[in-house]
Amino acid sequence: MSTPNEGFEAPTTYAPTEPTGTEMSTAETLTGIFFEPSRTFEALRARPRFLVAGIILLVVAILVTAVVFMRVDMDQFIRERIERSPNAAQVSEEQKAMQVKFGKILGGVVIPLTVPVSIAAGAAVYLLLMMAFGGSISYKKALSVWTYSSLPPQIFGAVIAILVMFLKSPDSLNPEHIAVTNPGALLGEGSSRVLVALLSQFDVIRFYGMFLAALGLRKVAKVSSGQAWGVVITLWAIGLLLAIAAAALFGR
Repeated sequence: MSTPNEGFEAPTTYAPTEPTGTEMSTAETLTGIFFEPSRTFEALRARPRFLVAGIILLVVAILVTAVVFMRVDMDQFIRERIERSPNAAQVSEEQKAMQVKFGKILGGVVIPLTVPVSIAAGAAVYLLLMMAFGGSISYKKALSVWTYSSLPPQIFGAVIAILVMFLKSPDSLNPEHIAVTNPGALLGEGSSRVLVALLSQFDVIRFYGMFLAALGLRKVAKVSSGQAWGVVITLWAIGLLLAIAAAALFGR
């Protein structure tokens, strides 16, 4: 004898899916990185993106370079650097003029081109250092962390640099140290190049970017704060050593 419910299968019920709260559009990530960096990086973990932020970084670099060339006499600046070189006496006026012309072209082209190169190389370094510190991250996610952690510092730095260039006399501007956000920018022209390189690494804007990078790696790669800061500080230390070495070898 069968019961009334025999052969009847109750419908399967599913619990409603909890909203993750990490879905953000490109426009939201671009503004959220300034005001909600933690939530923005969580969204980038779910959907990594970098192209629009990278384009903005490129535009900012082009804008700052254009203002530098507009406000600073680059011919005079480059010529002064040539005159300080050890072999300046052996260089003819025609050669100096060619070097000045080449230097202006190089500065106008190479500086903006460093943006995509630094993004690609920086993401690769993040990937390798994450492995060294026991974590893992995909290259695309590393690209998103690098570009978005660079965006606010670069924009703030550009605003400061442009303000300084328009507020100060063009004769007193040093294109190598325009934004006075580190102790190295406060030293005079006759200061040790190694000391300037050392102090320039202790930059308020740079430290802000390091904070965002550590936060981004922790959220996107899902690693501990110690691992994330280990990657960021290691990269900063490498940059510090390279800057000091370059100043010692080529500074003048």
